Amino acid sequence: MPAPSNSSKRRLIFALFAVLAIVFALTIRIGYIQIVKGEELKKGALEQWTKGIEIKPKRGIIYDKNGKKLAVSISSYTVWCTPVDIKEPESTAKKVAEILDMDEKVVFEKITKKQSVGKIKQWISKEEADKLRKEKLSGIEIVDDNKRYYPYGSFASYVLGFTDVDNNGLYGIERTFDKYLTGTPGKWVKTTDAAGRQMPYDGEKLYEAKDGLSVVLALDETIQHFAEKAALETLVKNKAKNVSILIMDPNTGDLLAMASKPDYDPNNPREPLDPKLKEQWKDLPQQELEKKWYDMWRNFPINDAYEPGSTFKIITSAAGLEENVVTPETPFYCDGFITDIPGAKLKCWRWYNPHGAQTFTQGVQNSCNEVFVALGRKLGNDRMYKYIKGFGFGETTGIDLPGEQAGIIPHSPQSMKEINLATISYGQGIAVTPIQLITAISAVANGGNLMKPRIVKELIDTDGNVVHSFEPEIRRKVISKETSETLLGILETVVSKGTGKKAYVPGYRIGGKTGTAQKVIDGKYAQGKYITSFAAIAPVNDPKVVALVVIDEPSNGAYYGGVIAAPVVGQVISETLKYMDVEPQFTEKEKEEFNKLVVVPDVRNKTIVEAGKIMNGLGFMYNTETPEVEYNSVVIDQFPLPGTKVNKGSIIDLYLNNKRIDDSNIIMPDLTGKTRDETIKLLDELNLKYNFKGNGVATNQEPVKGTEINSDTTVEVEFSEIKE
Repeated sequence: MPAPSNSSKRRLIFALFAVLAIVFALTIRIGYIQIVKGEELKKGALEQWTKGIEIKPKRGIIYDKNGKKLAVSISSYTVWCTPVDIKEPESTAKKVAEILDMDEKVVFEKITKKQSVGKIKQWISKEEADKLRKEKLSGIEIVDDNKRYYPYGSFASYVLGFTDVDNNGLYGIERTFDKYLTGTPGKWVKTTDAAGRQMPYDGEKLYEAKDGLSVVLALDETIQHFAEKAALETLVKNKAKNVSILIMDPNTGDLLAMASKPDYDPNNPREPLDPKLKEQWKDLPQQELEKKWYDMWRNFPINDAYEPGSTFKIITSAAGLEENVVTPETPFYCDGFITDIPGAKLKCWRWYNPHGAQTFTQGVQNSCNEVFVALGRKLGNDRMYKYIKGFGFGETTGIDLPGEQAGIIPHSPQSMKEINLATISYGQGIAVTPIQLITAISAVANGGNLMKPRIVKELIDTDGNVVHSFEPEIRRKVISKETSETLLGILETVVSKGTGKKAYVPGYRIGGKTGTAQKVIDGKYAQGKYITSFAAIAPVNDPKVVALVVIDEPSNGAYYGGVIAAPVVGQVISETLKYMDVEPQFTEKEKEEFNKLVVVPDVRNKTIVEAGKIMNGLGFMYNTETPEVEYNSVVIDQFPLPGTKVNKGSIIDLYLNNKRIDDSNIIMPDLTGKTRDETIKLLDELNLKYNFKGNGVATNQEPVKGTEINSDTTVEVEFSEIKE
């Protein structure tokens, strides 16, 4: 056999090296795929042969400071479909549409769409879910879901905010603490073949969701009730555009209440509570409608600034006393006008009958503008600006609510003209937010410490363990304790002798200051439009609360703070201090008239006639918030609650929303949002039989509210579990 030629050898060697090169390249490629791209490709493959449905976590609860649930998640269900698993789409669509009350064509489109998983309907009832499950429809899955629910409707809506359909926080605490409340989603995973059909031999895997943390507010539900009730009454009585009431613990900065009226229901945040507005908005273009929504959701105490008027004199007074340019006895003179400021002529509010000679204390009592212009001049630009900034104006307070405004102050002491210094001294030419003002006045009340307003106290887990605490925070010292005590004494005389007399409450030493300011609209003072306010501290000998009432555009005649705002402050402070068990300290004269406390009786589930006789017999007056009261109307709730001790002659609010026709006929009450215990108590008192399903709060009832029933009726109530 002849030996291979040199050319053949070369070809063989070349072929060998080529094969080796190919093998080497393949080895490198395989190594790259396995080592470098392995995890990524594995994930992609997993996604190809698995399909999953997200399991939403249980959103954390929002509690008041005493554990009252203000925002919860209730059990619900969501219907999903996997189109490739649906064998009979026409009949499936028909059955699903019938049970869920949907359009059959819409359902058919959803279940035949080219997608691995699709959502058919969110938040269906337990009854609907049970019916669907009984049908055992291939490719139709019912997954546990949860829906955000606010048991008390519009209550504290500006504090709580609301969520979207996916449980993302949009406003208020829901937004600020969204990342804590949300939790971590889980997933329900199933293995599929190349066509997307579930593999029959392989099991399912459920990756549990991690529940969100719950938020404990500094807000007190009972004190919030006092504020909301007073705000609504004031809004209606004064035909105002807006009424806001804030109540703060000056020692901690805790915001105990923040109420604004009108408000909205976070369960349905895009629909106004006023039926007239609802009708007006019905045909609005989308862009205009959205503007209406945003205006409705604005939280005035946080999101808007206004000229404070004479309530700002508290700050000017604090600066003057701290800098020793004035004492309580420093003499001043008011002739009605300030005429020596170049290019301006200012006047006291009582220019027509000047105050004449007065001490500084009397000037505060009289809210005399001339006194405060003189004080501002004594302080000068630098010192006045120092205290404006020191008390927190021109910057946000840091409260944990979205959209806080910083207000408007001069850019620097140098930018303040003589006219600016003069008007700012009595609260004009400067814009503040209510939260800034109450925080600043709290510093006066607590001995001089400017606190950071606290709206959230703690974050807790599902077992109630504290995960994080938000401790009270002192931002800085602004005045001395001595100045604080002196000013508190002066402010007390405003209520006892001055313009704030209508804030007087027997047994409680209250200090305060009125405020009435013409509104600025489009850079100009608007004729006939005012913002009226009153700020108060109580008791001045041991401050427990600071209250601020702001009435925007009262239009029922009176608009002075001492006339329409002061009585509101007196009311909420009286109710709050009694609730806080702050013992009143009556003078001898007050003891004779006001120290006879009477226990509030329980008149719930009695007719208004029966309740009225009981109230009158004990010396109480009573009020109903229902405009149309009939002879046989029934009391379903009352405030103050039974057992509360109040002064004889106090006004008890009675709430009527059902009526008993006779002994055998009853109007079915609304059970929505009540717990099992609350529902049992109410139905037992009405002598009604009942059947319950589930746990938590009542979400469905039969008969529905307002239905006329008799004592033989059995009430069916469905409860949905509260997500803890």
